Amino acid sequence: MQIGSISVKNNLVVAPMAGVTDRPFRQLCKKFGAGMAVSEMVTSNSLLYGSQKTLRRANHEGEVDPISVQIAGADPKMMAEAAQFNVDHGAQIIDINMGCPAKKICNVMAGSALLKDEPLVQKILSSVVNSVDVPVTLKIRTGWDTKNRNAIEIAKIAEDIGIKALAIHGRTRACLYMGDAEYDTIAAVKQSVNIPVIANGDITTPEKAKYVLDYTGVDGVMIGRAAQGKPWIFREIDHYLKTGKHLDSPSIDEIKNVTIAHVNELYDFYGENAGLKIARKHISWYTKGLKNSANFRHYMNTIETVDEQIKTIEDYFNFLSVESPYIKYEEEMLVA
Repeated sequence: MQIGSISVKNNLVVAPMAGVTDRPFRQLCKKFGAGMAVSEMVTSNSLLYGSQKTLRRANHEGEVDPISVQIAGADPKMMAEAAQFNVDHGAQIIDINMGCPAKKICNVMAGSALLKDEPLVQKILSSVVNSVDVPVTLKIRTGWDTKNRNAIEIAKIAEDIGIKALAIHGRTRACLYMGDAEYDTIAAVKQSVNIPVIANGDITTPEKAKYVLDYTGVDGVMIGRAAQGKPWIFREIDHYLKTGKHLDSPSIDEIKNVTIAHVNELYDFYGENAGLKIARKHISWYTKGLKNSANFRHYMNTIETVDEQIKTIEDYFNFLSVESPYIKYEEEMLVA
């Protein structure tokens, strides 16, 4: 897939997710076969550039190319400044967030709230595109609500201004994450523009990825929640698209090793105290549905030292490995 001057090795993209797609997670997904991973969004408020959180999000040390950073805001000038700031800190692609449905983002007329104001969309896109020499991409939803779907109009505005690729979550802002993704709308957008279009929403299996690519005609697929605790989904999808066959599920030992390596990266990136707390959600995702995982996760949330956290992970997976070396989910957990 080609995004402006950037050649992406395949058409599998990690969706930007607040509090999830930090550098350790992006690196892990790329290791497992994602062609590109978009960062969690960075505020366009220049007053926050000196904050530890913003500087950490702008830290791409050792990250595999391409480095795509998502920015959010509603002021064209500030968005341009945010784009310049991130390019100066290593961003090779700037992604503009017009898809986030969160109230705190929409209440300041950013994220998907911008879809209600097409003239402002045009000003923001133009300001950002003209401010940097790297490709600029855009993430949107299908519209503000089911009575106001304007993804095609936004896509045409974006292409005319110079946006190099468009990702679409197949729901309106009002739908949040409920109901089924609107692949018909995504297909219509793909037919209306010549830039790469990337489909997002409900892509949870290799078969679903192939179905969405075939049904909509899009250039790529974007995986979000399905990669939480399962970063190997990218190698599974890539293999299935190339061969039509499924890879074996990861072994218990592989899941243990991936979990521990990821947790250690979080300690290094955030420091031990913050890393331990951030690791809890990832450990929960890695173990969801596995035998006795509910009790394990409950205990994990009480642990206050990194040594004990690592030891508890090792003990739990060693217990599972004795039970069976292969991944085996409990039926009642899958229902939940």
